Amino acid sequence: MKRNPILTACLMCLLLISTLCLLMAEIQEASAQILDADLVLYFDYEDFDGNTVLEKSGRGYDGEIKGDVTQSNDGKFGKAAHFAAGSFLDLDGPNVKAEDIPTEGMSLLAWINVEAVSDMALFNARATDGTWLVHPEARGDGNYRWLNRGPNPGRTIFDIRAGENKANEWIHYGGTYSRADGLAVLYINGEKVGEEKSRLDTPIADNWGQGARVGFNIDNKRPFTGLMDDFNLWKRGLTEEEVKNIMNNGIAATFTAVEAQGKLATTWGRLKAN
Repeated sequence: MKRNPILTACLMCLLLISTLCLLMAEIQEASAQILDADLVLYFDYEDFDGNTVLEKSGRGYDGEIKGDVTQSNDGKFGKAAHFAAGSFLDLDGPNVKAEDIPTEGMSLLAWINVEAVSDMALFNARATDGTWLVHPEARGDGNYRWLNRGPNPGRTIFDIRAGENKANEWIHYGGTYSRADGLAVLYINGEKVGEEKSRLDTPIADNWGQGARVGFNIDNKRPFTGLMDDFNLWKRGLTEEEVKNIMNNGIAATFTAVEAQGKLATTWGRLKAN
């Protein structure tokens, strides 16, 4: 039987459209999946939606802009966020799931370009009992700080102050801690500048009940002022190799591309089989 060429062409177009729609759905699904079981927060600052900065770990903890946080084209990887003094991202700490709170380890990595050598908080969280459980900071006394605490009263697990704080240039900050290893390490630009053994065998305080912020302490002190890019927070201690890999390649290159490629290969294979 002779085929109708117009009908055949229409069917091929419909098949192509269906294939493209399926591919887009698969890629969107991949992007919504959790990138890594231990990655809690990831801001690449590539997507601002009104008064919100989209969080990319797959957990959905988007940052609500308080004050003046704007998108900059001068990022280390693509775009960055520019924080004016006193501005921050509110992460709605009391509603972060208990299983996403780092307690047995924590790592915080970010590219920063500060406007002055002064006390600046990259991230801050405070527990319901008043514990300041983490202090990743660029310091006015000329160094950087990395600290974790267990529940009150004053149970400091480690407090590292090391490295040379510099303004108006991109610096990679990397703080890691593993309770199992009993060791905290501070890396600046991928180089180990300080380490400390655990002072106490206690978990990190287990809630962010009084809030969690990027760029400003909960008590409105130590404002981050300048550019920040590729911020990522983990609930385990990363290795030196992992810190350097993320520093050099970024989270997006490390995880997202692999996810997308794998999803595309699976989708094409299923389409061909059908």
